[in-house]
Amino acid sequence: MKSYQFAERAKSELIVCSQLTTALAGFPDSERPGARRMLIMVLESVRSELEFAFRGTERMEFRKAISLMSDAISLTESDSYGAASLKLSEAISAATTAAQGAWQVLSENGLI
Repeated sequence: MKSYQFAERAKSELIVCSQLTTALAGFPDSERPGARRMLIMVLESVRSELEFAFRGTERMEFRKAISLMSDAISLTESDSYGAASLKLSEAISAATTAAQGAWQVLSENGLI
């Protein structure tokens, strides 16, 4: 149950991160530096949540998502928003895989 909850929360947070990263590319040049700093803070917060999920469940999908988040942060720092968005998409996929696996176990045991 814990894995499923962590995975669903991670998916939601990662989707928001992806949307914000995509939006940042359209910001006026004068606003982009401050917006980028704020986005990086959000990305780092979500990465911390993924680390918490990994420590609580030891599911390797969360470890993969953490690595992808680190890549996305680095890409965002270098203004490569499209590439960062792709990394976030991969992290969403990893979280989805964790949720699917947890759902299957819960279903097989009649808990859902």
